[in-house]
Amino acid sequence: MYKALFNQRKALRFRYFSRKGYALFACLGRVVTIGVLSIATLRAAAATTTDTLSVVGASVGGDFVANIPDKEATLDDVEVTGSRAPLALGQAARMVTVLSREEIQAAPVQSINDLLKYTVGVDVRQRGPIGAQTDVGIRGGTSEQITILLNGINICDPQTGHNAFDLPCDLSDIERIEVLEGPAGRVYGTSSLMGAINVVTRRNEKGERRNEKWEGAARLEGGSYGYLSTAGRIALTSKLLPLTSQLSASYTRSDGYQRAKSGALNSDYSGGKVYYQGGYDTKDIRIDWHAGLSMKGFGSNTFYSAKFDEQYEKTTKIYTAIKGEAKGWFHLSPSVYWNRSHDRFELIRGSEDKVPFNYHRTDVLGINLNSYFDWQLGRTAVGAEFRNEDIVSGNLGEPLNKPIPISGTDRDYLYGLNRSNLSFHLEHNILLSRFTLSAGFLAIKNTWNQMPFTIYPGIDASYRIGNNWKVYVSYNESLRMPSFTELYYSVGGHKADKYLKPEELRAVEGGVKYAGLWLTMKASMFHHHCRNMIDWILDPTEAEPIWKSVNYTKVNTLGVEASATLNLEQLLHIKRSSFNIQYCYMDQDKAGTGDIQTQSTLEYLRHKLVAQLQLHLIAGLDLGVKYRLQKRTGNYTTNAGEVKPYHTYNLVDARLSWNADTYSIYMEANNLFNKKYVDYGNVQQPGTWLTAGVKYNINLW
Repeated sequence: MYKALFNQRKALRFRYFSRKGYALFACLGRVVTIGVLSIATLRAAAATTTDTLSVVGASVGGDFVANIPDKEATLDDVEVTGSRAPLALGQAARMVTVLSREEIQAAPVQSINDLLKYTVGVDVRQRGPIGAQTDVGIRGGTSEQITILLNGINICDPQTGHNAFDLPCDLSDIERIEVLEGPAGRVYGTSSLMGAINVVTRRNEKGERRNEKWEGAARLEGGSYGYLSTAGRIALTSKLLPLTSQLSASYTRSDGYQRAKSGALNSDYSGGKVYYQGGYDTKDIRIDWHAGLSMKGFGSNTFYSAKFDEQYEKTTKIYTAIKGEAKGWFHLSPSVYWNRSHDRFELIRGSEDKVPFNYHRTDVLGINLNSYFDWQLGRTAVGAEFRNEDIVSGNLGEPLNKPIPISGTDRDYLYGLNRSNLSFHLEHNILLSRFTLSAGFLAIKNTWNQMPFTIYPGIDASYRIGNNWKVYVSYNESLRMPSFTELYYSVGGHKADKYLKPEELRAVEGGVKYAGLWLTMKASMFHHHCRNMIDWILDPTEAEPIWKSVNYTKVNTLGVEASATLNLEQLLHIKRSSFNIQYCYMDQDKAGTGDIQTQSTLEYLRHKLVAQLQLHLIAGLDLGVKYRLQKRTGNYTTNAGEVKPYHTYNLVDARLSWNADTYSIYMEANNLFNKKYVDYGNVQQPGTWLTAGVKYNINLW
């Protein structure tokens, strides 16, 4: 970024200039001329972003009239990852939706999965609540077709996308969530066919390090269906050394909202998380590291087969990473990460003698080197990544030469697969006063199926019109490698194909955005052309129908998105209040579908409407109400064998909270009007779910 330089000095800031009798300039009884005043403006956008601008103006009759300069300064602006080189949110050529910490803390949700429901371009298909198992897709895509990142580190599980959001951190650990809609291969590599979601955790910055201190926070909440959740967090900021450390832990459990035919639990949940994050930051170098553990077990009722209502799954995931950055004119940012995942699936809970359990262990090792530098023609980024994916399993992969014992059992892993991905990227950004151009390519080679080097280009451009308007257009190509499940899952009425080709996507998008003092609006139109789409299909005309994984068809998607946000604090002077409405429409055209049934690609949200109202009532009392309407295409088969279409449903969630400096007491209601609906297949979702809780913050030292 090209950052303006300012002398650091304390400034007295006047936040309101109005025609009130008690206004500062009005009470002077004269016209006051102001030269240059440095102020912070809070823009009403999808995320809270603070820019420092030089504003020239004068007070005329008690009103402050400002002239905003053409060049957009980016000092203290939030950097987002919509390109290989970090750009400020105001400079980014692509639109990146950012959920801020304030939005996250005010939402009536118990997991990140639930939070993403309120992003209009994201499709959250729940099989179970509290984040038990959720498939998250973007713009008509599946859970396999997006990249999930933790602080910019790829944490995707190559076994399956069903458990991709088993994050090790609690909601209170999160600083913001960035959602990049549309193909992101040029930025994040394989798996980012339809987009990417980057979860950024909290970190005490250098500017906050005035004294050595210990900060702590605790949360306790309970509610319907035996729900109980508790979490704690502690953070240390050093006075002598540029070090920060943070440790958090949480535990959640629930009896579940339904029972099996036998009366046994089949939608229960129990899980815990531990997350450590550290940092070292000086003027020359910055190093960040994290280590996390996520463990959970949940009743899977009829998640994978309508014939069995006592399924169960247990997952354990370990995340480690270290990331550095050498500052200066040449920014060098290497990172190394290792993720491990254990998965155990029980078709009949606790009855391995009837149906053997499925065991899988996945290891992912990655080395990433990214760099960027500024010069006369803009900002250039270049780098490479090596990623190795390995699985040992009871039924996925090729036969192992030597069986590997499964810890805690008398069984062995008999199958496995190892593949490596090597990629190189080059990107250049032209940053002018009103125009941003970002162009580059990704070159990828994967050892699986002898894939040759393939290039995927992309270009994004945006232009700022006046002080409030921005238009943008982009063209990008991306790919997605098949998961191990799609390649080798050939049991229980399924037949996989180990010779599947990678999915590929070409996308064009254009849009416009308006950002005013009290109103923000944006609208976009996009077209996706996918080929070699992977799906599980069933042909009912066959003598013995069976689900097969195939490169099924070509898919064309045409969609429009629009949103508007009213900043009620600026418009009506109601503190901490806003109203937001979003709408997305999509239409998919698939070649050669006929009577063939599919498990995912024919099931997408044609209509999605989200409305959110946040109101500050009195003193510390706040009310948040969120409304969601969804219409999904496609059909599903009931337990009785009846084929039914997905029906339109609408839900209302609410949160009432009393917020003080050190504590918060709140009540939440999900599905307030007890609507009956399904998100995936015939898995019925819970009715009204009530939660009450308290959060407490304390300075321990």
